[in-house]
Amino acid sequence: MRSTEDTPAELASAVHRCRVEWSDTDASGHYHNSAVVRFVEAAEAALAREHGVVGYFGAAPRVRYEVDFASPLWFQQEVTTILAVERIGTSSMTFRFEVWGERTDGRPRRLAASGRYTVVHVPPEKPGEERVSAPWPAEWVAALTAASADAEPGGDGAGRP
Repeated sequence: MRSTEDTPAELASAVHRCRVEWSDTDASGHYHNSAVVRFVEAAEAALAREHGVVGYFGAAPRVRYEVDFASPLWFQQEVTTILAVERIGTSSMTFRFEVWGERTDGRPRRLAASGRYTVVHVPPEKPGEERVSAPWPAEWVAALTAASADAEPGGDGAGRP
């Protein structure tokens, strides 16, 4: 098995599409910043599901999260979230993401937010043991280091999947 400290050229990615719902907006009429986290988490769930990573949720808490907000998203606007594994370490993993607002009401397609976050593998606690970080399961690493045929961040070079 290749060292998990090596970062292969192609790591897993996923695309999630949805709409900005009323509960995603705030008093200003556009999306609340916390909606980005939900969009990205939905893409993360799709990535785990599409790559057969069973047991990931509940074992990968976030330890760092950063977002750059670029433009607003509006109620009922279609949103495309692109998520890619950027790096897999021994017990940590970093993802990068882009959240795009699709063309709506005469507004062009625009990048709404981008960023990255890091999770750490913390397996479920066993009776009498403290919950601590541990190396990623080999089958998860293998599943996430396979090139994704469904989605490539950046797509056509213009930010389209």
